[in-house]
Amino acid sequence: MRILLVDDNKTNLSLLTKLVEKLPSCEAIAYSQPEHVLTLADQLDFDIAIIDFQMPVYNGIELVNELLRFERHRDKPIVFVTADTDTATRIAALNAGAIDFLTKPVNPLEFQARVRNLVALVDARKKLADKAEWLRTEVDKAVSELRAREEEIIDRLTIATSYKDFETARHTRRVGLYSEAIAKAYGIEPWLCSDIRRASPMHDIGKVAIPDAVLLKNGKLTDEEFAVMQGHTVIGCDILRESKSALLQLAAEIASSHHERWDGQGYPFGLAGETIPISGRIVAIADNFDALTTARPYKDAWSVERTVAHIRERAGSQFDPKCVSAFNIALPALLAIMQTDGASAEHEGCRLCDPIHAACSQSSNAHKACRSAIDRTRVQKMLQVA
Repeated sequence: MRILLVDDNKTNLSLLTKLVEKLPSCEAIAYSQPEHVLTLADQLDFDIAIIDFQMPVYNGIELVNELLRFERHRDKPIVFVTADTDTATRIAALNAGAIDFLTKPVNPLEFQARVRNLVALVDARKKLADKAEWLRTEVDKAVSELRAREEEIIDRLTIATSYKDFETARHTRRVGLYSEAIAKAYGIEPWLCSDIRRASPMHDIGKVAIPDAVLLKNGKLTDEEFAVMQGHTVIGCDILRESKSALLQLAAEIASSHHERWDGQGYPFGLAGETIPISGRIVAIADNFDALTTARPYKDAWSVERTVAHIRERAGSQFDPKCVSAFNIALPALLAIMQTDGASAEHEGCRLCDPIHAACSQSSNAHKACRSAIDRTRVQKMLQVA
């Protein structure tokens, strides 16, 4: 334990130093001139300060006031040594931050008893701080593990929808990345941008309940079929909303709102303007951008230029104008994501089950077996629809 001693009387300073050094595990840091203490104040390392009240240049209160300007010294116990028994002096010392007094001439037994108590207090504080830090670390670890499980649930549920629609896995991944880029450009807090990326791939989870004849139809939907398809928003919300996970609740919010329109002409609830959650407004643009720039059985892919113009034209009608502005800012990032995804798709191993195995220790054979099983299921579904 390091104990700072400041006293302009060298005889008193020598006595205090010897008394400190007799205490177990205590080291004295002695100064006879307070101005020298202030010169080194930002570097001083001590646990307890014992300071003479009456000194030249700086008295004890002035010295303490200067020391307490430094964050590292603000919680250190301070004891004043004084021959003055005046109440006003002691009140001034307490107001300056002192927690105890020693009266001159110092009684060695009293000094050691009081300093020993202060050492025990400081030691207890340190242990408590260490325990608090340990608890914070453990809580952070538990939260991190919980979030990892939540993300795995989302990954698995997203993959489940891929068994019905081959393009869904890659589409949902891109929408997540696009949404995060737009959210960042919008100025949303980093943690929420990250959560939107994780939750938005669930936006179409409700499609698991849509009949294959509608979901996989190779052509334009009838009005009746389109009404059935619209139901995926409410179904997706119903699947997710009862979860106690904040991430899955965000996914439910996105599932129910990503087809709402700024002008109130969307579905399923006809929400308008800022009554639509910001997550849904952002994902609406990301989803639209990806849907238009990729080929589907019933349509060719649009060019980026045509897609960007389409989104910009619908600012204030289909889309939130501020979100469209953020989309414009984020466009270079979106194009980079498109390029990376395209390169990944051309890689021999990049297939539907890659999101499942991307971060696991599955063997190459297991990976290939999974790919084959998914491909067979997809073919069977398409044959049933045909």
